[in-house]
Amino acid sequence: MGYKQTETCHPSPADLRRFRAILLAKQREILGNVIAMENEALRRSQMSPMSQPHDLADLSTDNYELENTLGLVDSERSILAEIEQALVRIQSGTYGVCEGDGHSIPRARLKAIPWTRYCVHCASLDERGALYRESELVETDHEASARD
Repeated sequence: MGYKQTETCHPSPADLRRFRAILLAKQREILGNVIAMENEALRRSQMSPMSQPHDLADLSTDNYELENTLGLVDSERSILAEIEQALVRIQSGTYGVCEGDGHSIPRARLKAIPWTRYCVHCASLDERGALYRESELVETDHEASARD
């Protein structure tokens, strides 16, 4: 089954302005969430010894919640970094170009994940560790079918 890519044109200047606005809004939203989660985690960790639970189960639950919150903060910070890189790509004129194969990323994918660096196919390869960005070229299904 071959890979089919649709709507592969490079984003227009108007599209780039819209995507930039979407990215900046998402960046503000996530930053607000991160700050709120970090403040809550800090508040919990600085509770006075008198207000901390004395029950081992309560302490275990509090530790789990703190670790979960810190994991969420880390995940959100990763997305913030991806958003920042997408904003740089808009500035440099490479936004909407797949970093895996150099083809345009379909508009529907950019709408779903505006900070994405890859088309669906290359993202799948990247998740499996099968995408090489350095010295090896990735031959995707659509490149192979174009050659045939």
